[in-house]
Amino acid sequence: MALDPKHTALLTLDFQKGVFGFAPGAEAAVPQAAKAVALARAKAYLLIHVGLGFEPGHPEVKANDTPFAQLKQNKMFLKGSESAEFHPALFKAGDHVVYKQRYGAFSHNGLEMILRANGIEDLVFFGISTGGITLSTLRHAFDLDFRCTVLKDACYDRDEEVHRVLTEKVFPMQAKVLTVAEFIAEQGGMA
Repeated sequence: MALDPKHTALLTLDFQKGVFGFAPGAEAAVPQAAKAVALARAKAYLLIHVGLGFEPGHPEVKANDTPFAQLKQNKMFLKGSESAEFHPALFKAGDHVVYKQRYGAFSHNGLEMILRANGIEDLVFFGISTGGITLSTLRHAFDLDFRCTVLKDACYDRDEEVHRVLTEKVFPMQAKVLTVAEFIAEQGGMA
């Protein structure tokens, strides 16, 4: 079923330079993610890049908070830093960015408000990792009554079995799960 562009948002989740350093192999998801972003631009979906972003000194992180304490110690994902930058194959100057301080895309930020203010009902998303931000975001989005589509071949998880179980058995209970090619075909291709 073709989605109404006026009510659809595409979210890229944690496609940041610093994340690729923690997830060897994640670059394999970028070509499919780029195709999905290109479709979102062509169809005029609301495009939002969601990723980690902390204030100087990481005041959002407790000293013993693992794994975020490691990010604090290494001064990673400070807003405006190289580690917080989004992958250049997906991001263009002027794109919407929403920062979070924990796993899920809705974690302590204005994402829901932005989506509601723009009349968004359908969310299409993918992320690094499948068992981290993608799972957390789907659970929260479903609880907020958004209709969700997860693009499984634009997701990445270091554990292939976790990725398979989530995309084949868990996610379909709360979302439509498609490949990028299936999603593009369902939306009538590129405009």
